[in-house]
Amino acid sequence: MTRLRLGLAILACLALGALAAPWVAGWLGLDPDVPDLLARQAGPSPEHPLGTDELGRDILLRLLYGARISLAVGLAAAIASSLIGLAAGLLSAWRGGWVDALLMRLADFLLALPALPLLVLLAAMDPAAIGLPRGSAWGDVGRITLILALFGWVGVARLCRAAALSTLARDHIRAARALGVSEARLLRRHVAPALAAPLTVAGSLAVAGAILAESTLSFLGLGIQPPASSWGNMLANAQDLVFSAPMAALWPGLAIALAVAGAMLVADGLRGQDR
Repeated sequence: MTRLRLGLAILACLALGALAAPWVAGWLGLDPDVPDLLARQAGPSPEHPLGTDELGRDILLRLLYGARISLAVGLAAAIASSLIGLAAGLLSAWRGGWVDALLMRLADFLLALPALPLLVLLAAMDPAAIGLPRGSAWGDVGRITLILALFGWVGVARLCRAAALSTLARDHIRAARALGVSEARLLRRHVAPALAAPLTVAGSLAVAGAILAESTLSFLGLGIQPPASSWGNMLANAQDLVFSAPMAALWPGLAIALAVAGAMLVADGLRGQDR
């Protein structure tokens, strides 16, 4: 329970910071995307609480606006992959036969693919090819969310399938079927509640994985494109400043670590409650 609360507290603080980004920008009187070459690599000060980056942009503001992007990708990708995985796992367990074999062989195929090279290849595609606008931060968010969801549902599907098979094999399910209870009612009233625990754990892990994947793609220049900020492209911009301005790399790296740790603590706490 302590781990769950700690993880939720970390994620809540990051989310509140992301929501407060416009208010902080107004309070400081700064734009996170406007360079100020006269204030390049400045240290912490009342005008710039965490200093500035290589273009004189305020690091605190870029962290807060980057949190909006990184957390949005993590949450959206986790929700999308969880819904796809839930539908696939439930359908596989319920229908069985060739449906189960087809879905599980597809899952095995996706698991066998090298994840990072495949993500890099897909992320390098022109967003207009899949109907998303070019040069838009939220278009980049949609593109990365779609890519992560298409390959992130496999683990969720396996967990949901196992939980659904276990539930469908119980005596009260057989008795309900013998009494003529409809399949839709069985799935809604008996099977779906049994999937809540594994689904929430898998969803929490998916948030951590999606944040890390988005940061990796942005670091490689294939994710969120400048001037929009995300923690990954902030790290990419700061990689040449590790010795001259190490704080520019420290803050986004710390933000990524906190977000991933928070999601993992939530998953660990939920798993402990389920035992």
